[in-house]
Amino acid sequence: MTVAAYVRVSTASQNEAGQKQEILRWLVGNGINPNIVIWYIDKESGETLKRPEFESMQRDIFNGAIKTVVVYKLDRLSRSLKDGVDTLCSWCQGGIRVVSTSQQIDFTGAMGQLVAAVLFAVAQFETETRRERQAAGIAVAKEKGVYRGRIRGATKAGVNPARAAELRAMGLKHAEVAKTMGISVSTAFRYAQDAKLEAAGR
Repeated sequence: MTVAAYVRVSTASQNEAGQKQEILRWLVGNGINPNIVIWYIDKESGETLKRPEFESMQRDIFNGAIKTVVVYKLDRLSRSLKDGVDTLCSWCQGGIRVVSTSQQIDFTGAMGQLVAAVLFAVAQFETETRRERQAAGIAVAKEKGVYRGRIRGATKAGVNPARAAELRAMGLKHAEVAKTMGISVSTAFRYAQDAKLEAAGR
């Protein structure tokens, strides 16, 4: 049976190398040949299970191709208490072994599932707390009259918007431009459009 290594970062600009390195260290340390491992890497929010690679891994688990899932940290699977617990319980009941390398926990068995429930609850609490802080900050800024939302034309630090138009001219699709530049698809589209408008006004 093949081992699945699942890695998730929240945005395209984040690097998954750290997670992969720790998982590889665990695999080698436990005598598992890295060559039999299938890597599933998502660059999506953990607040939903609708992630391409996660759904692909779910299909492989359902089809019986995978019996062990290794993650760097449990919240890489989900930052939702319900989604996380439901998924983990479903896997464990199906005989799937789930391991978190950084937390050094094997979630097989009733005790492992209980610990997992607590960790998923903490992950969801952190997410909700972050949202509340952001909302509070925006509310204060609005009261002071200094909040204007995202400024049209504002660019991400270290990113050259003109590069989007150059990549598009080379035949890349907006999604490919976004991945190359480490930005969202909508931002890649906006950069390309802005560059066109600027060129037309010259």
